[in-house]
Amino acid sequence: MVKKVLIALFLTFSVLAAADTQWVPQQNTLTYHVSHPLHQTDGVSHAARGKGVCHAGHCDFLIAVPVKSFDSGDSNRDLHMLQVTRGAEFPIVTVRTRLPESDATAENIKADLEVQFAGQTVQYKQVSFKLEKEGGEIHVTGTIPATLSDFKIDPPSLLTLPVKNEIPVYVDMTWHQQ
Repeated sequence: MVKKVLIALFLTFSVLAAADTQWVPQQNTLTYHVSHPLHQTDGVSHAARGKGVCHAGHCDFLIAVPVKSFDSGDSNRDLHMLQVTRGAEFPIVTVRTRLPESDATAENIKADLEVQFAGQTVQYKQVSFKLEKEGGEIHVTGTIPATLSDFKIDPPSLLTLPVKNEIPVYVDMTWHQQ
């Protein structure tokens, strides 16, 4: 009898240990910043979706956001952004990363990111993010150091002056454990 109980406990713990931990974003704000000699512009999206799955000591995260969901407050500028970034042909920006599961307990992490945007895939190494934990949620903030040239995008111009190459993307997401 004791042997059967021990086997049942072992099997139960084995199943629980093998179960995947899943994360989904609850709130999100992604903001790109464009700098021009005459003005500064931010485009904001709250439409990112994603999923994180932790298994065997690591977590794989995927975030996807429609290019057309970014709003700069100027519909003409947003339409031009869609044209410049080839948003009709490549309508989704994706970000993928794999992290050690132990990072869920850290306050600061460095993540290697794979970003697909405008028909290009770019690797960013050791991008810093801050994590704040509360209950079953993790609030993540950080900046992806993107540039137009990374994605082979010609800098748009205003009055013959091009925007700066740097287009940092500020990430502010809250992930909930399922």
